Amino acid sequence: MKIALMMENSQAAKNPIIINQLKQVATPLGHQVFNVGMSDEQDHHLTYIHLGIMASLLLNSKAVDFVVAGCGTGQGALMSLNIHPGVVCGYCLEPSDAFLFNQINNGNAISLAFAKGFGWGAELNVQYIFEKAFTGERGQGYPIERAEPQQCNAAILNQVKAAIVKDDYLDSLRAIDQSLVKTAVSGERFQECFFAHCQKPEIADYVRSLLA
Repeated sequence: MKIALMMENSQAAKNPIIINQLKQVATPLGHQVFNVGMSDEQDHHLTYIHLGIMASLLLNSKAVDFVVAGCGTGQGALMSLNIHPGVVCGYCLEPSDAFLFNQINNGNAISLAFAKGFGWGAELNVQYIFEKAFTGERGQGYPIERAEPQQCNAAILNQVKAAIVKDDYLDSLRAIDQSLVKTAVSGERFQECFFAHCQKPEIADYVRSLLA
């Protein structure tokens, strides 16, 4: 699995802590990790609005399989990611959140709080969240006897979202302020990940047109 970590301006200083914990968990499991957001406070400036656009492009182009995002409370990133088609983001403050999201909702992104409650032992909490998010088979249900209705409801929710977002995916991107999208795709590490692994040529062409 390809996993993208993206962090915005308010919590960029914590990127070394988060990327280290993510790699410690994900790499031994055979997953690839891409650090596509801000790596420090002097990096290419991003807000949680940009994170939603970035996650949308990476997931809908199949450049990555999963996105780890967040902000101070995690709420802004959660909302920003979930407004986009093809993105199902869960809110994780503790390891049980990640486990239940993994098993019940089986989405493709999580949003963490990198300021609220980020105190003593925070790096351990993040590590355990990643362990529950990326270990074991997903979508098995919890409790197990509830697996069938949970899997059914997760599929229905995806169908409802797809029905509401009726426009062509690229048309929806073009309807956004293009300066926001251009900023979102202008980071060097984002571009390296996106162009190396994008499986949708039409989406790659659109991003190239913004960068031209």
